[in-house]
Amino acid sequence: MFRGAHSVSLDSKGRLAIPTKYRALLHADNDGQMVCTVDLQQRCLLLYSLSEWQVIEARLLKLSNMNLNERRVQRVLLGNAMDCQIDKNGRILLSSPLREHAGLSKKIMLVGQLNKFELWDEQVWHDQMKQDIEQEQMGDFELSDGLKDFSF
Repeated sequence: MFRGAHSVSLDSKGRLAIPTKYRALLHADNDGQMVCTVDLQQRCLLLYSLSEWQVIEARLLKLSNMNLNERRVQRVLLGNAMDCQIDKNGRILLSSPLREHAGLSKKIMLVGQLNKFELWDEQVWHDQMKQDIEQEQMGDFELSDGLKDFSF
């Protein structure tokens, strides 16, 4: 499981280094193969191990091509999906269109989300965190069924 927020840098070619603590796991389980795509709701990228992405693809396959909303989700997620291979230095290359979609600059945040990572521009991430924390503190939102029973 992936957790925590890690500040990483993009090099001039658009590569980022996966934190060392995750490299062995990703190589053992997926031979270093990952898939990156766009997030449907926020200006960030989603980075999955290949095995986790295959679960997503199986779910996408069950959606109907005849339903416009379901087809749109398939088109956006699959149309932007890019295979990434961790190189011998622990880096992956992000395509220019993906970097542009998320507005990534040199400093980015790699944020663990259990079965995937989110990739954010560092400043956008900090702004989003501030907004999310303020929203939680105000409590001015309706709890989903999943959150009603959530306790920690």
